[in-house]
Amino acid sequence: MQNASTVSLSRATLMFPLALVLFEFSVYIGNDLIQPAMLAITRDFGVSSAWAPSSMSFYLLGGACVAWLLGPLSDRLGRKPVLLTGVLFFVVCCLLILLTQDIYQFLILRFLQGIGLTVISAVGYAAIQEIFAERDAIKVMSLMANISLLAPLLGPVVGAAMIDHISWHWGFIGIAFLAFLSWFGLKYKMPDAPKPQIKRSLRYVFKDFAQVYRNRRFLALAFALPMLSMPLMLWIALSPIMMVEELGMSSFEYGLAQFPILGALILGNVVLIKVIDKYALGKTVMIGVPIMLLGAVVLVLGTLWSEYFMWSLIIGMSLISFGEGISFSVMYRFALMSSDISKGTVAAAVSMLLMFSFFFILEAARVLYIEFHVMAYSLCCLLLIVLWFSFPRIALKKEMRLRVDKGIF
Repeated sequence: MQNASTVSLSRATLMFPLALVLFEFSVYIGNDLIQPAMLAITRDFGVSSAWAPSSMSFYLLGGACVAWLLGPLSDRLGRKPVLLTGVLFFVVCCLLILLTQDIYQFLILRFLQGIGLTVISAVGYAAIQEIFAERDAIKVMSLMANISLLAPLLGPVVGAAMIDHISWHWGFIGIAFLAFLSWFGLKYKMPDAPKPQIKRSLRYVFKDFAQVYRNRRFLALAFALPMLSMPLMLWIALSPIMMVEELGMSSFEYGLAQFPILGALILGNVVLIKVIDKYALGKTVMIGVPIMLLGAVVLVLGTLWSEYFMWSLIIGMSLISFGEGISFSVMYRFALMSSDISKGTVAAAVSMLLMFSFFFILEAARVLYIEFHVMAYSLCCLLLIVLWFSFPRIALKKEMRLRVDKGIF
C-alpha cells in the first residue's frame, strides 16, 4: 500500500536502506561465509562431513517457519519495532552459537539465525515500499540487490581463508558485529511508517494463506521456483565436500572456484535487465531453462568421464547459474501476480514454499550424497530442471498467452 507520507530519495533518507542492506548482507553472508567452514565445524564436533549441508537447510527452515507471522505482526505493531527486535535476535543467536557443544545445538542455533531471512523479506522490504515514493523504492531495491550480491562472492573466499588461519568462531563474531552496526543505523535513521487503520485478526490471515495455497495457478508457477533455484542451492551446500574432500582442493582454491559460477549468476541478472524490455515477459525463462538443462547434462557427463569432472563441474554449474539469472526473477513475478490476495501474503506464501522446499530437498540430497557422491548431486540437478518442463512450463506458456490476449507484452 502506497501512503501519502512517502519521502524522496536523498543522501539523508538513503541512510535507512544502507543500514537495512548491511543487515541483509550480514544475514546472507551468514550462510555464504559459514558454509565453507562446515568441514572444520563437523571435525570439531566429531561428526561426519555429511552433516555439512544441514547447516544451510536448517538456516532456510528457520526463515520458513515464521514467514507467516512476522508480516502480520509488523502490520499491527509497526515495521520498525519488529525489525529492530529481529536484528537483535539475530545478533544474540550468532553469539550464542559460540557456546554450542555438539552438532545438534549448533543446528538449533542455525535454525534460529535463519529467522533473519524473514525479517528482511517480510518486514524490511515492506518498509522500503511504504516509506519511499514508488520510483525511489525501485531504485533503493536495485541498490540493495547489487550490494547483497557481494555476499555469495566474498563469502566463500573469506570463509575459506578464515578456516585456514583462524577459528570458525570468528566468522559468527564478525557477522554479529555487522548486524549490530546495522541495528544502530536502523534505530536512528529508519522513519516510523504509519500503522494501518484496519487490523485484521490472525484468523483472517490464515484464511488468506489457505486461499493462496488452494489456487492451482499459483501452485503451478510457485513450484517452478525451487526447480530453478535448487541446483545452485545444492551447489552452495555440497560444494565444500565435493571440492575439498572429493577433489582434494585447498580451502582457498575452493573459494576461487566459486567466482565463475556465481559470476555467471550476476551476468545472467545483468543480461535480464538489459533485455527485459525487448521481449515478451517469460521469453527469457523459455531460453534460460534449456541453458540450465544443458548445464545439468554437462554435470552428468562429467561424472562418467572423471578426468574431465572438474571442468564439467565449473562449466555445467556456470551454465545453470546463468540460466537461473535470466529466469528466476521473471518466474517469481508471475507467481507473485497469480493471486488476487494482498501481495504481502502472497510473497510470504512464496517464501514459505521456497524455504520448505529448500530444506527437504537439501536434506534428501545430503542423504543421497552419502551413498552415491557426485553422481547423486548431478542427477538431483538434472531431475529438478527436467521437472520444470512439466506443469510449470505449461503454466508459464498459459500466462504468456493470456498476456498476449490482453495486449500486454
